Parts: sequence; structure tokens; C-alpha cells
Amino acid sequence: MQETYDFIIVGAGSAGCVLANRLSENGKYSVCLIEAGPSDKNIWIHIPIGYGKTMFNKKLNWGFETQADPHMNQRQFYWPRGKTLGGSSSINGLIYIRGQKEDYDHWAALGNQGWSWEDCLPYFRKLETNDLPEADTRGKHGPLSATSIPAKHELVDAFIQSAQREKIPHVKDFNTGNQHGVGYYQLTTKNGLRQSTAVAYLNPARQRMNLKVKTEHLVHRVLFEDKKAMGIELSYKGGEPFVLRAKQEVILCAGAIQSPQLLMLSGIGPAPALQELGIRVQRHAPGVGENLQDHLQLRLIYEVAKPITNNDQLRTVWSKSKIGLQWLFTRSGPLAIGINQGGAFCYALPNEAKTPDVQFHFGTLSADQAGGQVHPFSGCTISVCQLRPESRGYLRLQSKDPAQPVAIQPNYLSADLDQRTAIAAVRLVRRIANTGPLSDLLVKEYRPGIEQQSDAEILEFCRNYGATIFHPAGTAKMGQETDEMAVVDEQLRVYGVEGLRVVDASIMPTLVSGNTNVPVVMIAEKAADMILQYQENKTKECSAIT
Repeated sequence: MQETYDFIIVGAGSAGCVLANRLSENGKYSVCLIEAGPSDKNIWIHIPIGYGKTMFNKKLNWGFETQADPHMNQRQFYWPRGKTLGGSSSINGLIYIRGQKEDYDHWAALGNQGWSWEDCLPYFRKLETNDLPEADTRGKHGPLSATSIPAKHELVDAFIQSAQREKIPHVKDFNTGNQHGVGYYQLTTKNGLRQSTAVAYLNPARQRMNLKVKTEHLVHRVLFEDKKAMGIELSYKGGEPFVLRAKQEVILCAGAIQSPQLLMLSGIGPAPALQELGIRVQRHAPGVGENLQDHLQLRLIYEVAKPITNNDQLRTVWSKSKIGLQWLFTRSGPLAIGINQGGAFCYALPNEAKTPDVQFHFGTLSADQAGGQVHPFSGCTISVCQLRPESRGYLRLQSKDPAQPVAIQPNYLSADLDQRTAIAAVRLVRRIANTGPLSDLLVKEYRPGIEQQSDAEILEFCRNYGATIFHPAGTAKMGQETDEMAVVDEQLRVYGVEGLRVVDASIMPTLVSGNTNVPVVMIAEKAADMILQYQENKTKECSAIT
């Protein structure tokens, strides 16, 4: 017999775990949460600095590769995405950021009623327990911890002081809606452990009789009857496909890469491309897979004068054992924090940007790539990314096989503004690095190297070494029905069909100014209320009729 649930949630990531908790909370509805990856039992998921170990773990990470990017000297890019309970919240860099007030006000101005900063702030507060003092913008009783970094670091302190001398104000809280400033980040950790959405939301709900969690199940497509989503086709570990039925809704939470892929596999997407692959078209939706946005990080690497970096701590068995024992017995030290401790939101092009247009991640470690082998010298990394890129990429379905990834074309630095911002951002990094007290701790610029000085040379460095900072978004954007490229409405319902929603970073019309994990949790909290309210209204209407 086919299993039937009220709600089927596809993807147990940053959004899916939230929805699984909230939709099963009142006990009225049966909920099935589907995850393609395994359970989150790997120890490196739970040690905050452990994302260096999960970055290339094929069991826990989809490990996508993009197409050659014509704007980046034909380079291909490695795009990690979580493939385990918690999704990318189980393998990310733990930075706790909401974005700017203006990001959400812009969404509302585009016609998405209910998505302004004032509309979203209650959900940001609802989701968090913040260890900073009570304030109107902070939450104190939510599932997800916003934890301040307890121990200060000499390098990070120097970065903050040097940035202040470049007229960037010091701030203790980046999440009030106004981000402008420099300081220490807060992290999604608790008691020295990572707090993924699997830990914060799913684990407390796992014992509910009305919640079923299926891991290692790959969803093939959404099934329809007369334009109504009635269930999904899926398989377990590559076995024979079978069907689960949904009485109320199917909710896609598979992320900015795979939610659009599932829409297209289900017949919702650009009709000519679907027909070419022999997929029956449910709705011609040309916006599916378009509007791809991501933050491009430019990593400037410096040699440090003192052995105070993670490079030094990870160099010998003795030093590794020391920090390992520190974490094991006290849940403190480098393993409990992660790599990027300090940050800033400021202006690379102050005459053009109305709000901070770049974000810094200051890491007390250096490697040729994020998650790579550390350098043999004492090193640190100052990473900078443009917050609101104008460049747009796209996804293309390559096969009817759900296990075959989509083609990803990021089109980084294809827009003139993005190129100019990148050049100005690198120059800003250098100004801060050449200002004391940070300059006193740095020996030399390892990459790109001070000989790279002209705009053309800096832009070439950006094209040769720029990489994703893991924030793809926008590929099933929210918008008004009059916008041909909009995929979902302001209630996150897919246009043209019934009983199907998308709840993840793919619905963002424009990328938020910062890390995407916490905004996705907010989106899911808000979506849960929308879905439950819809069901309540439907029940009232039925009662009125009878």
C-alpha cells in the first residue's frame, strides 16, 4: 500500500528541518521529511571547525561542479552543498547573519507583500536564542543559537582596529538591520558544538508519532493529478521507484540547485527545454533555473609574523592533539569556533552604494582553497565578497535522470558593476592590511602579491582565484504573476499548479547581503505559518459549507 501523508517535505536542510518541526508541532498533520543523504552522525559535522573535513566528503556533500565560466577565464568551480540531515547547515561556515533591512524592503517593493524587514523581523526573533543583551531586534527563546565568540584572537583584534582606522565603525551586533561596521561574528553553535537545523529543529521533533524521516531516498519528481500535486516518486539507495502520496501539499526544500531541478523534472520549467528531454509539460515557467546569484569571494592571503594562526595549530601532531583535547574536555578553543571569526560590512564604492556593498570574512588560517590543506607558513586570509552582484547565471536540465546534476553557469563578474566592485574591494582589503596594528603582524601579501597593482591586474587575479562563498540563490524566484520569470507567489506557491510550494534560497528574488543560512531558516519559519494558516482557513471554509 502507498504511504500517505498530509505534507511531504523534500530536502532535510536549512528549511526542510524547520518545516518538519513546525508542521508536525500541533499534532494535527502527518509529515514526511525526505533526505537524499545519510543521517548526520559523522563527528566532523558537529565539531565547528570540522567543515574542512566535510567540504569534499562525497557521502555528505553533493560536490557540484559548474560549467566553464567565460567571464572567469573558462574556470570551473566546485560548489559544495549539504547531503545529510541539516543539509548545508551541517557543513557551512556557521556565520550568523540576517542581511540588511533594505534587502527585505526591496523584496516587498518588488510586489512581494509581507516580506519587508518589519514583516520578517518577528520570524528572525522567533528562530533564535541570542546571547547578546535583550533588544527589540533579538530573540531569546528560539531553537537556533546565535552565539558570540567567547575568546578574542590577536589577529582578529588587529583587523578590527585597522578597519576602524579606515573609518569603519566597530559593532557588536551585525543583525539589527543596519550592518555597517566591523567586529566579531556570531555563530550557529551551542556549547562548543555546531547547531545545524537538524540539531536545533529536527532532533526535538523526531519522537513525534506524526513525523516520519526518510534518509538516503532520492526524489525523482512531483506527481500531479489535474494540476494538483498528489505526491512524489522516489527511490531508496538506487532501488526501484515508488510513490508517496500527499493529501495537502508537497513542499520542495532541496535548495537553489535541486529545487529548480525537481520542478523541471516534474514538468514545470521552460517548455521547449523540457519537451526536448521528453518531459511532459505541466506549466511553461521560463524563470525556473534562471536568476542564479551567488557571492564571489576574493581571498587575499597574508604571511603572519607570529605563530598564532590555525596553520601553526594544525602543523604538528602535538599541536593538533592539544587543541583536540581542549575541545574534548572543555568544548572550547579553535575547534569550537571555526575559521572565520571576524568580519565587516562596508563600502567598496561609497559614491554608488546606498548601503554596505561588500562583506569581509577574516580567517586565522590560509590555504589555496576553502577546506584545503593549510599552508606551511603562519598565514591568515582576508576574504571579501560583493553583497549584491548584478551578474546572473542559470541552471539547465541535462537529463531526465534525477541523479544527473544540472548544468550550472554562474556567470561571475559578467556585469560591469561587479568588476568595478571587485577591484575596489581588493584595494580596500589592502588599505586595511597596510594599516596598523594589523600591518605590524603581517610579513607580506602572499596572494595576489603586491606586484599586482593595476585595475587590469587586480581584475585578472579576481578571475583566476575568485571562488564561491557558497550562497547560490534566486533560481525559483518569488514575484508577481505578471512577471513571466516569477516561479512562486508571495505565499511561496508555485504558479500554475496546486498543492506545491518551494521553501528555500531559490525563492529569493535578489540575494541577501550576507550569509544565507539564517535567512533561509527565517523563510521556513514564515512559510510554516503561511501553510498552517492556509489549512486553518480551509477547515473553516469546509465547516461553513457543511
